[in-house]
Amino acid sequence: WLQDELVHLNECPWEEDISYATAVCEQAGVRLHTVDMQKDYWDDVVAYTIDEARRGRTPNPDIMCNSRVKFGAFMRSFGAQYQSVASGHYARVRHSDGDQTGKGIVSLHKSPDDVKDQTYFLANLSQEQLQRLHFPVGDLKKEEVRVLADQLQLPNRTRKDSQGICFLGKLRFDDFLEHYLGTRPGPIVEYDTGLLLGEHRGFWFYTLGQRKGIGLSGGPWYVVSKDAENNIVYVSTTNARSENPRKHFEVDCLNWIGPSARPGDTMALSVKVRHGPRTHACWLSVHAVDPSRGKVEIVDGQTASGLAPGQFAVFYREDECLGAGVISTDFALYKAPREITGKAPKRLQARLVT
Repeated sequence: WLQDELVHLNECPWEEDISYATAVCEQAGVRLHTVDMQKDYWDDVVAYTIDEARRGRTPNPDIMCNSRVKFGAFMRSFGAQYQSVASGHYARVRHSDGDQTGKGIVSLHKSPDDVKDQTYFLANLSQEQLQRLHFPVGDLKKEEVRVLADQLQLPNRTRKDSQGICFLGKLRFDDFLEHYLGTRPGPIVEYDTGLLLGEHRGFWFYTLGQRKGIGLSGGPWYVVSKDAENNIVYVSTTNARSENPRKHFEVDCLNWIGPSARPGDTMALSVKVRHGPRTHACWLSVHAVDPSRGKVEIVDGQTASGLAPGQFAVFYREDECLGAGVISTDFALYKAPREITGKAPKRLQARLVT
């Protein structure tokens, strides 16, 4: 998807991907066809990522890639030719008995591998998309897949797991953001006192909870909040503030894989606020008028930390993934200093981070 002017910044592994896929298909006696989804990827994933960063939010391009491109544009353009589409995601689908129309409901369930489970990244899919999906390794753990690959002598059996944001390859995220959003210097302010500590080069280069690259002495310092409207980055030396532990948060853009929740519904569920094995028991209260919005209350005695607007919250009932919503509020910003109260001592002031 890279624009020509960005190619010099990146070393994309797509050629290596194709070589592995070609070797596996040759071994299996299967023809490999490659299709160009570059424009779809740019329009539906890359542009979304840029826009969310511009708004001071935390994008999740992997979730959008699955719902908009892999099982969106691809299935619309090419999937219609086939009965089902298979993917190597660690997740499971279950088909219920058909109703009077002869078409049952398909549900999405966790993989037995809690660490590799990828239902978090599939939670924005629709029922229509899931109806035709097949996850062949969904019932296996990662180590079992490795053993099978070795037994079958697959050409990619020793390949390392992929890491990082799917579309960036080896491109640094900051270089990507700078190319499309540029720089916009603004104040770094201490959250607890309102003191001016220094200058940043653009709030979109900072994420909530970030510790490295702030350029302040006397720390460690953590990014607590961002005010996109006024171009302010708030920091604190208190890690608890950066983690912003909460028992309550709000979501919008609720997506349900199966039957939708009704306005005013309150449900006992569990929630993930990032990919990984950890879940929290919660109550989800759907807005009485707008069912695309809701409030979440953590009820397991724990707190959810590092919550940022734009981040996805994914909801489960036991091992079934029901859907997801987008965290909509930066609660730390509500209590941030409204005015800069003065300058911090020089020993604490930041250089302009480049």
